[in-house]
Amino acid sequence: MTEEIHTRPRGPTRGFLDTFTPELINILRKGYSLSDLRADVAAGFTVSVVSVPLAMALAVASGASPESGLAAAIIGGFVISALGGSRFQIGGPATAFVALVAKTVEGHGVQGLAAATIMAGLILLFLGYMRFGSYIKYIPHSVPVGFTAGVAVILLASQLKDLLGLQIGHEPAALAQKLEAIWSALTTMRFSTVLLAAGSLAFIVHQRRRGPRLSGMMTTIVAGGFVTWLFGLPVDTIGLRYGQIPNVVLNVSWPDVNFTTLLELVPAAIAIAILGAIESLLSAVVADGMTGQRHNSNSELVAQGYANILSGVFGGLCCAGALTRTATNIRAGAHSPLGGVFAALLLFAFVGLAAPLASHIPMATLAAVLIAIAWDMIDRDAIVSIFKRDRHESIVLSVTFLLTVFRDATEGIAVGVSFGSLLFMHRMAEFVELQISETFPDARHEEPDAERNSHGSSKTQGVLVYRFEGPLFFGVASTIFDALNAVEPSPSVFIIDFRMVPFVDGSAGDTFVAFARKAQNAGKRVLVVGANNNVRRTLIANHLDKHIIQFERDEESARRHLS
Repeated sequence: MTEEIHTRPRGPTRGFLDTFTPELINILRKGYSLSDLRADVAAGFTVSVVSVPLAMALAVASGASPESGLAAAIIGGFVISALGGSRFQIGGPATAFVALVAKTVEGHGVQGLAAATIMAGLILLFLGYMRFGSYIKYIPHSVPVGFTAGVAVILLASQLKDLLGLQIGHEPAALAQKLEAIWSALTTMRFSTVLLAAGSLAFIVHQRRRGPRLSGMMTTIVAGGFVTWLFGLPVDTIGLRYGQIPNVVLNVSWPDVNFTTLLELVPAAIAIAILGAIESLLSAVVADGMTGQRHNSNSELVAQGYANILSGVFGGLCCAGALTRTATNIRAGAHSPLGGVFAALLLFAFVGLAAPLASHIPMATLAAVLIAIAWDMIDRDAIVSIFKRDRHESIVLSVTFLLTVFRDATEGIAVGVSFGSLLFMHRMAEFVELQISETFPDARHEEPDAERNSHGSSKTQGVLVYRFEGPLFFGVASTIFDALNAVEPSPSVFIIDFRMVPFVDGSAGDTFVAFARKAQNAGKRVLVVGANNNVRRTLIANHLDKHIIQFERDEESARRHLS
C-alpha cells in the first residue's frame, strides 16, 4: 500500500539578495518616467517643509537641540527611503520616542543618547537580517486601522493651537489636558490666523478637485508664505516659533562613553529598537493599506538599523518610520522611494541654503496641511466595514484607538495585538471537533446486544476511537482532557485518530501523555493513528511513545495490530 503524504503548501523561497534588495532598486528596474520624477519632487518638497517644524519640535520636546532633530530627519529620511522595503515610508524622529529619548538624555546626556541610538541600530540590523520583520503579517487588520485613526486624532488636536492662533504657554502632551488648555485659551484666538488657515484648507480642497500637476499641498505652503509676506499678516511662522533654522546640522561626532555606560544603556537601546521596529513596520502596513502596495518588512528593518547607526554618528535623534510624514508623502502624490530621498535632500538644502525662506512659512498653513493629512489618514470605509461585519474586531479596533489616543501609541498596539490574538485563539478553539465511536467490540468481551451509552460506546469493554479535527493547542487542552476522560465504563483499547489534525503544541501533547499514562496504569492499551510528521515529533518530544503501544499509519493498521 502506498502511503499518502500530506504536505503544507509553501510560498516561493526568496534568496538573500531578493529579500534585502531595496524597494528603490526594484522600482527603477521596472522603469521610471519624467512624470514620476515630477511627482516625487513635488511630494519631497511638501514632506521636507512639513518635516522642518516637526523635527525641531520633537527634538526640543525630547530635551535635545533642534539640530539633532533635523539631522535625524535628513539622515533617517534619506537612508530609510534609499535602502528600505517600503515604497512610501518616510523616516526620521517620531513622536513615540519623545518620552524615551528625554529619559535617556536626562540620565546619560546627549552622548549617551547617541550611543544608545547606534546600539539600537545594530539590534535592528540583527532583527532584519534574521527576518523577524515577517511577523508583522500576524497583526490583525483592525489594529492598524484603529492605530491610524488614533494617530490622526492626536495630529488633529495638536494642530488646533496653530489653526486658531492661540497663545498657550505650555501645551500638554496628553489629549484631555491639551483640549482643556485649548478651551481655556480660546479668548486669545487671532482672526488673521484663523482666516489664513481657513483659506489654506479651502485652497487644498479646491486643488484636489482640479487635480493639478503640482502637489496641492506644496503650492498651498508656497501660497501661504507669499500671502503672509505680501500682507504682513501677524501670524506665527517657523522662524518666530523655533528661532533661526541652523545652517549646519551634520557633524560627525562619535559618542564619548565608556564601557560601563554602554552596559547601562543596553535597556534603552533595546527599547528604542523594539519601539522603532513596531512603529516603522506598522507605518509601512498603513501605507500599504492607503496605496494597495506591499512592503518588504525585513528590508525595512535593515534600513531602520543603518539609519539609526548613521544618525547616532552624526548626533541625530533615533529614527523610525513616521506615519504622519509617510501619509503626507502619499497624499502629496509620491510615486516611489525617491519621494523620500528628495525630501531629505530638500530638507538639507533648506537647512544649508534656504533657511531664511523656510523660516517665513506660516504655522497656520502648515496646520491646515496637517489637518488635511489627518483627515485622509482615517480609513472611514474600513472602520464602518469592521463595525458592521464583526463585533470582536470592532472591539479590537476600539481598544487600539482609545489607548493610542488617551494613553500611548505603543500601548495601544501591544494591547490591540494581544487582545486580537486572544480572540483568534478563542475562535480556533471553537473549530476543534471530536468524534467518539466504537469501531468494533473486543472479541474477548463481545456482547452484541449490549446497551450503548450516550457516547456511542458499548457498556461492554471494547475498542473506542477518538477522532480529532483541527489544530490542538493550549487553548483547547482542558477540553481535550475532559473529553478523553468522559467515557464510562472505560474500554480496553483506545485509538486516537490524528488524521485531521495539522498541528499539536506542547500543552495539548501533555494532555495526551497524561491520558495515556492513566490508561496504561489501568491496564488499558492506547494506539495513535494518522499522525503527520510534525504531530508525531511533538508527541514523541512529550514522551507519549512511552505510554502507548505504537504509532500506526491508519485505523486499518491498528485493527490488524490488535487482531
